[in-house]
Amino acid sequence: MGREEIQRLRNIGIIAHIDAGKTTTTERILHRTGVSHRVGTVDEGTAVMDWMAQERERGITITSAVTTAHWHDHILNIVDTPGHVDFTAEVQRSLRILDGAIVVICAVGGVEPQSEKVWHQASEYRVPRIVFVNKLDRSGADFEAALADMRKRLGNIFVPLVVPLGRDEGYGSVLDLPGNRLLTWDPDNPDAPPAASPVPKEYADIRAAGFERIVEAAGDADDSILDEFLETGDVDRDHLVPALRKAVLTGEVHPVLAGSALRGRGIRSLLDSVLDYLPSPLDVPPVTGTLVDGGEPVARPPNPDAPLAALVYKVMNDENRNRLYYTRIYSGTVPRGAKIRNPRTHTDERITRIYRMHSNRKEALDAAIAGDIVVLVGPKKTRTGDTLGTPQGAVFLEPIDFPDPVISAAIEPGTRAELPELERALAEMAIEDPTFTVKDDPETGQKVISGMGELHLEVLVDRVRREFGIDARIGQPQVAYRETVGGVATATGLFDREIADFQHRAGVTLEVSPGARSSGFAFVGTDDSADIPGPVPGWVESAARDSLTSGPFAGYPMLDIRVRIVSVDLYGDASTEMAVRGATSDGFRQAATRAEPVLLEPVVRLEVIAPQEATGDVMRDLSARNATVTGIEARGTREKALATVPLSRMFGYATDLRSATRGRGTFSMEMSHYEPATEAMKRFRSGA
Repeated sequence: MGREEIQRLRNIGIIAHIDAGKTTTTERILHRTGVSHRVGTVDEGTAVMDWMAQERERGITITSAVTTAHWHDHILNIVDTPGHVDFTAEVQRSLRILDGAIVVICAVGGVEPQSEKVWHQASEYRVPRIVFVNKLDRSGADFEAALADMRKRLGNIFVPLVVPLGRDEGYGSVLDLPGNRLLTWDPDNPDAPPAASPVPKEYADIRAAGFERIVEAAGDADDSILDEFLETGDVDRDHLVPALRKAVLTGEVHPVLAGSALRGRGIRSLLDSVLDYLPSPLDVPPVTGTLVDGGEPVARPPNPDAPLAALVYKVMNDENRNRLYYTRIYSGTVPRGAKIRNPRTHTDERITRIYRMHSNRKEALDAAIAGDIVVLVGPKKTRTGDTLGTPQGAVFLEPIDFPDPVISAAIEPGTRAELPELERALAEMAIEDPTFTVKDDPETGQKVISGMGELHLEVLVDRVRREFGIDARIGQPQVAYRETVGGVATATGLFDREIADFQHRAGVTLEVSPGARSSGFAFVGTDDSADIPGPVPGWVESAARDSLTSGPFAGYPMLDIRVRIVSVDLYGDASTEMAVRGATSDGFRQAATRAEPVLLEPVVRLEVIAPQEATGDVMRDLSARNATVTGIEARGTREKALATVPLSRMFGYATDLRSATRGRGTFSMEMSHYEPATEAMKRFRSGA
């Protein structure tokens, strides 16, 4: 693939809140581009991208899926992502490797919590976006309200390229602002292209105002656009599109399209806009990493002849238990049979097969090159977030950060004989999903699994039963607490042992104090740290960080801790690394125990949408759950309540909401922060 071919490549993701119509939009794109001959639907369980049994039964996307399509001599690598907050890791790792994204917003619901969350995640990864306002044929749809909601909640510059005409069942045409034309769909033939006609006189002012906003946005990137508009009152489309593209690539300007994916309306314009405004691998800055040898920063451009730099963003098993490594090739070339270096493990891995994926179908390739998103088969010691490269000039690319699990539950097999198989199954899923963890409870001897929510654990246990044939049983979900300290304390840790006929001895005095919320771990050296030999402060910091895994109150991981070295007592050759680390662990444990340990519980942001007549019951239920209501908004015949709630009070909420609203209420929640768990601390102290 030469430079011209890479310029015609688009690596895009489709992201949205659950039920915004994201998968339906993807299915329409696949049908319109000829990838599929019939339109799959979520309701019928025939969506191409929702290939897992659980996805088809539940009608939701659980795992990100990738496919390739072609549109006007361009190649589109399309990643369809989940909308449910429990599977946010799938969105995060997809955003890490994308060049651009389509954000689907429901014209009825507007900007919902997960939409807002993934929007800001995309901003962190500097991913240019276009917006598709979907479901304009639905009762209660309001394009202008959705647009106002985006401007209010997301804060960027949104530039509509179309103006929908008609509402609900009457929606059937749009003003194409850059093209200065009216597009009308045939209601009896959803596959037919819209008929184009001149803009009717009654809509001339609407078109003029909308076109002027586009010119203003494009003019920020190219002054000649404004000059042309002031001189002629118009701008040639061939001049306007490249200028607007420049503005979009900055990440500050976002074109807005509109339509109904279910009816196939607006999909052609959406695809054209992907080509016009979203970047190719050549349009984004080269990926940067650090050289394995030396640690200097280095850029890797999207050049097939450059040294290899590839990021493994996802690992999963296929139906034959072959491990698939989903990989973005940023630079260089990977031929089938190649031996490549994993700098994290310092090992070489053999690539036995390379596939281009079409959801869960595979297309064999002889090689993968810069810009590609492919699956590699063959590595043994590689995991999610690893960089693959060549022995000469190998780099570390920025890894992918994932959120910590927030709920846990005990799991056990149906019979004792199934325990080894259960352990293997859980280990495989922990490799696939970085937000899923497995550990042994030292007190009960049970296996404890942790994840991002009830649905997350429910799906994983269902997979254990289906894919591995294990009759696994799961206990009641429990909150994954954290710990911190509320005061300041100092303690001296000692290590004095003879091991293998050699004496190891050291003393470390530490001060432990609380850090600011979400500050993580802060380590401070002593004022006279120059008197401490070079490697010792590093040993102390590392050992103190390791000590955060088990807090003094109930053994939960610790958050927001500040540690300062007060002094270090060394005894010549006896003060080995083992001695210093051991003394640090002892000192930290003592200081943390004295520094007023505090148990923390996760608090979630909750959004509930319910019919007006059920709002009273919903609010009473939230009050009983110790929720703090932060706002109520009217949404036509429905109302939306915003609140923060301790996660421990949200178990079983889906069932209770269905009962209170007769099945017409919906909710979504996402992790917000940790707060002191006063009631839980009382229970722990009483042994309950």
